[in-house]
Amino acid sequence: MEDFRRTYLRLCKEGGVEPQESVVAQLQENRAAQGSRLDLSGQSLSADTCSVLARAFQKDTVFTEVSLSDCMLSEEGANMLLTGLFGNTTVKVLDLKGNNLRFKGAEVLGKLLARNKTLHRLVLEWNALGVWDEAFSLFCEGLASNSVLTQLDLRNNQINHHGAAELALALKRNNTVEVLDLRWNNIGLLGGRSLLEALQNNKSIVQLEMAGNNIPMIPVAVLQQTIGHNSDRQSTLRESRSRTQVLSKEIHTLKEEKGRQFLSLMETIDRQREEMGRSSSKKCSNSDYDVVMYRLQMTEAALALSEQKNHNMGELLTRVKAEKEEQRERQSRERKKEQEDTALREAKLFREIQNLTETNVQLRNKVEEVECRCKSQQQQIFELKQELTNSTAELKLRLAQAEEKHKILKVHISVQVENVNRHLEESERALQERIFKLEGQRIQLEEELSKAKAACVTERAQAEEELGRMRAQVRQEEQEHVSSLEEKLRSVRSSLQEVQLHCSQQKQTISELQVKNSQLSIEMDGLRRRIEELQQELSGKDQEKVAEVSRVRVELQEQIGHLQAERTAQGGLKEKISALEREIKVLSSNHREALLDKESEMSSLLEKLRMKEAEIQRMREDEAHRASYLQSAILTYVQGSPLGHYSSPKK
Repeated sequence: MEDFRRTYLRLCKEGGVEPQESVVAQLQENRAAQGSRLDLSGQSLSADTCSVLARAFQKDTVFTEVSLSDCMLSEEGANMLLTGLFGNTTVKVLDLKGNNLRFKGAEVLGKLLARNKTLHRLVLEWNALGVWDEAFSLFCEGLASNSVLTQLDLRNNQINHHGAAELALALKRNNTVEVLDLRWNNIGLLGGRSLLEALQNNKSIVQLEMAGNNIPMIPVAVLQQTIGHNSDRQSTLRESRSRTQVLSKEIHTLKEEKGRQFLSLMETIDRQREEMGRSSSKKCSNSDYDVVMYRLQMTEAALALSEQKNHNMGELLTRVKAEKEEQRERQSRERKKEQEDTALREAKLFREIQNLTETNVQLRNKVEEVECRCKSQQQQIFELKQELTNSTAELKLRLAQAEEKHKILKVHISVQVENVNRHLEESERALQERIFKLEGQRIQLEEELSKAKAACVTERAQAEEELGRMRAQVRQEEQEHVSSLEEKLRSVRSSLQEVQLHCSQQKQTISELQVKNSQLSIEMDGLRRRIEELQQELSGKDQEKVAEVSRVRVELQEQIGHLQAERTAQGGLKEKISALEREIKVLSSNHREALLDKESEMSSLLEKLRMKEAEIQRMREDEAHRASYLQSAILTYVQGSPLGHYSSPKK
């Protein structure tokens, strides 16, 4: 860390750049760690600082992991930094999270992936690489030509279905990426299909994250299943490679041991030859014979040991063959089970489709019935509306006629009432005038009577004498005058009675007219109430019709919603069927590829086993030949020695 800090300060001094205090402080804080990780996360790096760091990265450093997340890199700074990493051979992990890399950044990243040969993990979360399709296609070209990158993080990069298609083309050519994170982009269904097609050719990806991309569940499930097959295949390949390595190591050790045994055997043979050459001029003693026999026994023991090892190796090979056969049978059983499961799923889906078609036919029949009912109800509503309009028109006509009759009767009655009132007023005025006249006459008569009484009083004294004489005359005159007055009063009373009788008759006619008027008003009120009742009935019928129409509409909307839901469900089932068909195709192709791979591996292993058996057989033959040669040499040596001459007669 100290060396990198000094290098940074030296390069700043050489380039005339002011060292960034935050970067120097961060390097000073990391100084005590003495690790292989350079962490500049959260530092706002300027363009000059990026140029100095790029010059520092051009030389191999002690860092294997560089973190530049949330550094707010500009286009120029990111270009210089990534360009500095082109020839770096020590950095294996690069973190560029949250730097808003755009067009230039995507282009330079593609060049970095194409040229760098040591970068294994690249984190590009929270950038904008997928906004420009051309730049992202350049990035994908660099990824396609890369052969060392194993982990790629592209979360939150605004990648659409075009970018997913470019990425799928890159993955078809790339065979090293094992972990790919594409969460929280906008890939969609088309992008998911492109990635699914790419994964049919790519066998290296064992982990793929696709959450938050608006992809339906079925393509995601198919992708996960393909990834699972890839992971199983990778685990099987790793296991077979480990076993192959173990077997190759054992074979190598056996070869080395056989080589050592062969060399030791050749050395013993050479030594024996030398001893035979030296002892050709000398006599062989019993001790020499014992030594030779001991060496022969040791050689036979070594041969038995080598045969035992060859036998163990053959058993190991047979066990490997048996394991391969078991694995092949297990894979065939699994494939048959998967085929049976797919057949059962297909039958189940076919039954579901038949049930759905039947329900669809039933629903169509119900819809037709509902449409017929709606048409009949609409016809009834139209007829009711016509009846309602006719009844309202008739009621309006009757109401107009009744109002006209009422107006005419009101005018006639008002005229009659006015005439009667005028006649009554005139008769009242005439009677009042006659009463006034009679009262005037009465007053005059009273005045005359008072005058007569006064005259009588005044003349009483004078005419007391004539009173007796005149009393009868006066009485008679008074009686006549009273009778005449009574007659006048009787005539006035009779005329008054006539007037009262006429008034009573007029009042009776007025009361009759008022009764008629009240009857007419009652009839008008009844007609109004009838009209109101009819209007209420019409409004009730309208409300009932509106409620019925709304209810029918609601039922139709519900049925239409159910039909749409069932239609969407049918579409989903069709998509499921198509996805299952694609899955079956993918599984069959994967199984075929796996079987072909396994058969090729088995054929290669069988070929290797045949070669090893042939080599072991050849080695056995060589050893048997050498043993026979050694035995013949020993026998010739023994027979050629004097001991052999002495021992031959005994035989």
